[in-house]
Amino acid sequence: MRIFVCIKVVPDPERASEITLDPQTKTVRREGIPLVINPMDKNALEAALQVRAQQGGEVTVVSMGPPSVEEVLRQSLALGADRVALLCDRCLAGADTLATARTLAAGIEKLGGADLVFCGAESADGGTAQVGPQVAALLGMAHAVYATAFSLRDGIAEVTVKTEDGEKVLQGGLPLLVTVSREINQPRGIRFSEIVKARKKPFNVFTAADLSLAETCIGEQGSPTRIAGIADAKMERRGEILEGEPEEAVAKLMTILRREGAI
Repeated sequence: MRIFVCIKVVPDPERASEITLDPQTKTVRREGIPLVINPMDKNALEAALQVRAQQGGEVTVVSMGPPSVEEVLRQSLALGADRVALLCDRCLAGADTLATARTLAAGIEKLGGADLVFCGAESADGGTAQVGPQVAALLGMAHAVYATAFSLRDGIAEVTVKTEDGEKVLQGGLPLLVTVSREINQPRGIRFSEIVKARKKPFNVFTAADLSLAETCIGEQGSPTRIAGIADAKMERRGEILEGEPEEAVAKLMTILRREGAI
């Protein structure tokens, strides 16, 4: 079974208060912030490893990013992945969710295609929850999002997903893409012995040319969405003390609420 996990390397969410935005480039300033595997992507990797343990096959991690993420991605090998493919090229920079999905889908196809793909439901630095479903659409796969449980038997997947109306259980065949939530499992820790073994596992780097991707459909050029501007959020509060007897104070409060359009 060919199992893929889409992983994103992000600034450590534990240091979120230190992350700032560059008003000129409209990008996140990452200097001085440690990089980590996106938390939900660890859940996705754990789900993939559990399926491999039960069904056999190979787990491949695919990620898009600069050369600086290599050491972080090697952690996925120590956690148990069989190989990693880093999609790395200057022309991939500035990608929105669609351009990112095109790149990831091309990477999966480059490596022979997938029977099953796991992704974190959303990233800590973006939170759009769009990349997984877009990858599925580009690969022509069915998909299930925000999975809290997953099982596979006789080629039929059963997925419990979170919805606005509560949890639902879905069933379907392969190929399939599943985005997972934190509730699906508890990611394993890294053992020293696995770190040693990871050094011998394949770590491949592919450029846009390797993936046969035209620059017009990837990176900033291939992104239909643009950031028009950024600004720091400002919250202002004002208070007013209503004096008088309770009935009088309530009457004043109602007047204020009507004036502000609250009621």
